[in-house]
Amino acid sequence: MAIAESPKDHALSVLDGLEPELRRFSLDIHANPELAFEEHYAADRLTDWLANHGFEVERSLGGLETAFLARWPMAAGRDGPRIAFIAEYDALPGIGHACGHNLICTAAIAAATAVVRALDGSGVQGEVLVIGTPAEEGGGGKIKLLDAGAFKGVDAAMMFHGGNRTMVTRGSLAATRVTMRFHGQSAHAASFPHLGVNALDACIQTFNAINALRQHLRDETRIHGIITHGGVAPNIVPDYAEARFSIRHRSFGYMQEVRDKVFAAARHAAASVGARVELEEGVTYKERIINGPMAARFGTYLEQFGEEVKEPLKSGGVGSSDYGNLSQEVPAIHPYIAIADDGISAHTAAFAEAAASERGLRGMMLAARCLALTGIDLLSEPELLAQVRAEFAQATGAKP
Repeated sequence: MAIAESPKDHALSVLDGLEPELRRFSLDIHANPELAFEEHYAADRLTDWLANHGFEVERSLGGLETAFLARWPMAAGRDGPRIAFIAEYDALPGIGHACGHNLICTAAIAAATAVVRALDGSGVQGEVLVIGTPAEEGGGGKIKLLDAGAFKGVDAAMMFHGGNRTMVTRGSLAATRVTMRFHGQSAHAASFPHLGVNALDACIQTFNAINALRQHLRDETRIHGIITHGGVAPNIVPDYAEARFSIRHRSFGYMQEVRDKVFAAARHAAASVGARVELEEGVTYKERIINGPMAARFGTYLEQFGEEVKEPLKSGGVGSSDYGNLSQEVPAIHPYIAIADDGISAHTAAFAEAAASERGLRGMMLAARCLALTGIDLLSEPELLAQVRAEFAQATGAKP
């Protein structure tokens, strides 16, 4: 008599069988990059896959056309945990999938499909979700979905990210984006310069003031900006200039303190030349909280598959993401799997190549396997979920 396949072995068998199709799927998304909130092709492909594999699919989630929710209630009902696999699928201007979101979204649907195939009819209670979150690259899609209540009732959220180092506990920086609009008075720069108020000078003085701040800020503070408009001709005193900045730190509270100092620098710089400035704050990201018990379980599976797990760098090497906001509301993990050599960073053409490489596709499938196994554990081991909830409550002050 044949021994029945365990749920975990079943999940791995499902992924083995689907791997050729999943690889093609990921490469197709990679070949059709779409910017934030414009990911119609990717959203259609992902929701079609999920619907074809038996998930209940809700499109245009939270009022966002390219967001979606796919759910699979286990046969025993929805009284158990709600486990969400998070899909990202937007690309970057000019360099396409240079953050590897084609791998992220494919791993999410792969893991979810494997979990429901392995557990459906097993008596395990709960619900498996795939939540499609657009516009991670600056648009804050997850923040909009949080505000719309799309994550209400979710007990745990998981995704993976490609990188140049395999890690399970790497955090992120809190961040905000600011647009500065400087207004002056135009004049002929040679005949009547004394009648002009130079908005570009106000903008440049703002950069100088921010540079003077840097030596008095805490480690791992990041302030980086560009001038997006500096005038129309050298013989016309610019009456308008514009700059955009990102401000970051590991602590959301301190990041806000730095933001206030940057705002003051801009106001005083404008006043110093007789100009005025309008300050507009955009999307604000919070720092990422990594749930230890979930991360440890995912890391255990990585090691079982022969992947070396490394510690995050003690300083530097950290960006920002709207996943941080999600992790403040829901227990979450965001592990990294190396798909490129050390020294190759995301948001580069080289990383875009890695996201379509054999190494990238291997990393995607490794992530799908570890996500699926971790998801099965969360659904079937009440003790693990209790540990997850307890640590989340300790980290955030939420009720366990």
